[in-house]
Order: sequence, then structure tokens, then C-alpha cells
Amino acid sequence: MEVIIENLTKEFGGVVGVKDLNLHIQDGEFVALLGPSGCGKTTTLLMLAGIYKPSSGVIRFGERVVNQVQPKDRNIGMVFQSYALYPHMTVFSNIAYPLKLKKLPKEEQARRVEQVANTMGIGNLLDRRPAQLSGGQQQRVALGRALVKEPDILLFDEPLSNLDARLRLTMRSEIKQLQNRLGITAIYVTHDQVEAMTMADRIAVMNYGVLQAFDTPTDLYDRPKTLFVAGFVGNPPMNFVDVEVAAENGHFVAQDESTHLQVPKERGEKAAGRGKVRLGIRPEDIHVTDDESGIPADVALVEPLGRDDMLDVRIGSDQYLVLADPQKRIRPGDRVKLHFDMGNVQFFDLQTEQSLLWN
Repeated sequence: MEVIIENLTKEFGGVVGVKDLNLHIQDGEFVALLGPSGCGKTTTLLMLAGIYKPSSGVIRFGERVVNQVQPKDRNIGMVFQSYALYPHMTVFSNIAYPLKLKKLPKEEQARRVEQVANTMGIGNLLDRRPAQLSGGQQQRVALGRALVKEPDILLFDEPLSNLDARLRLTMRSEIKQLQNRLGITAIYVTHDQVEAMTMADRIAVMNYGVLQAFDTPTDLYDRPKTLFVAGFVGNPPMNFVDVEVAAENGHFVAQDESTHLQVPKERGEKAAGRGKVRLGIRPEDIHVTDDESGIPADVALVEPLGRDDMLDVRIGSDQYLVLADPQKRIRPGDRVKLHFDMGNVQFFDLQTEQSLLWN
């Protein structure tokens, strides 16, 4: 089912929760709504579900405008963070409940519940109650209850937040594989960028109710269109310093009082001559090197991450996060040489916070 959102706005007593949101979600697409708390992502989801009424704007499911359609008549399945299972009911009854409301024959209810339960790997748990299930099993029941209606659209509101890290990884994979197999349009709210990046075909990044970007995970990461997107997407976060970019001896350089970096022509010419701009570079694009031509930096802090060590380094007054090989045994107080991979550098306008490279 195609979902079209046009100029969608929601206000709460003069406070704007979502402002002029426009999204076009393709049939069968998995879209994540990503952003920090209070950015408007759950408000958007609840308007799609019919729980909130928009202050203005239009929501279309296919050709049908659903602004005034009751939630029960939208043919959606919804999975909540809290699972929202009925504790006094068995797994069978929880999954069958939407079908009972539709007054489907009991034989049809049993057939659908058994089919969905087997798909979710909980066919042997139908006689149990929620208190007898693990967190992962409860999540599968909640997902089964959403799927048993054979919905056109699946809505997820941070469904994995209550699970431990290992189980979140498993459920991410299971939900994505299930959605691919069924071909259902899915809209998934999360503040966890790893969930969004690994599961979604496209990601809508929101902040203070305003859409910042709507793009593929790769493009959000490699070609961020705003300063907010650049800083929010990526872990560890992107490094930022304010520099001036200028032509020098046939090359472009980005410099402040502490740093002097040569910039590739295709990026430098877009940022040159604008006065102060914000340079962004990811920690994985700064490397500790044995080359004497590297830029000297002082290590203030080392955080072991397992596969990498994250170094907090200083070049004069500039601070950078750098990923380094733990085998190098770098310690706080060490002086290291750094190489900057400037082919991946970003530049942003300080006033508009828009990218100077991708807009």
C-alpha cells in the first residue's frame, strides 16, 4: 500500500509537534522515522494510525484519503514498545483478538492464528499466557497479532526498546526478513540509528517536528544534506570544526589557527570564498599513521570499543574523535600522527546549516 503524506501538521495547544511534513512511501517499502525524543516521529505514526487527528494536511493510503477514517477501518497493524498484550488471555486469544472483533468464523480465526504463529516461531506457545513468555516471545506475539489481520500497512512504535542487545539484533533481522517476504509497507519509529540504518529502505530524519532528510541509509551517511543529519547519523558522531576554505598554490585548503588540511578540488571549490564554514569528518576517516608527514595530535582519552579504540585527540584547540587499531596500544598522553581522508569531508553553511556539497 502506497502512503502519501502532504503538508501534515499537528499542534497541541499552540505547540507544534509536526510541521508541514511531506513523505511519499512506496508500496512494500520499509521506511524508518528517525530522530531524538520530541522530534515528532511518534506523533506522525499516531496520525497515520488514526489515534491523533491532523491539525492540517492530508494522509492518503493509496488513492484513499484517511484523515477522517477510524483506526479500525484503516486496515493497519500496529506493534507497540510495551507489546500491549492482554495478561489474562492465552497467546492464541491475544493473536486472535482482532479477528474476534471482526466477527470472523472460529474456524477461520484458528486457521489464521496457527499460520501466523508458525511463521513467528511461536506455534508451540499458543496455550501460554504473556507472563510465561520471554521478552522476545512477547514481541513475536505482538507482531503476530498485528499480522493476523492481513494489514495493508504495518506501523511499529520503537518495538525493540525493551529487549536486550542480543535479542534486538535477532529481532531486527526477523522483522526485516518477514516484511520482505510478505511485501507489506512498513513504517518504523525509532531513535536508534542502527535499527534505522540496518532495517529501512529509506529513512526520514526529523528534528523539532521538521523533516530534515528523506533518503537511503547510504546517502544519509555519505551525503548528509544538513548539519543535524550529519551529526545525528553515525556512531561515533561526526567531528566538526569551523574553518575557512581558500585556494592556495593551485590547491584548496581548509584551515583555522590549529589545522591546515588540503581539500579535493570538487569539494573545495564549493566551500571556498564563503568565510567561516563548518567542516565535518567522521572518526573512521581519520587514521593514526607512522608517516612523518602526518599531523601531530595529543591523545586526551582512549575508549576501548573492542574492534577499535576511540581516541579523543587535540590538535591545538581543535578536538577530534579518531578510531584506531587496539594493537597500537595508544594511551592517554601519547602524541600520534594523523592522516585525514579528505575525500569524504563535508562542509556546511554556518547560518542555514545546509550542506554546501549536496543541496
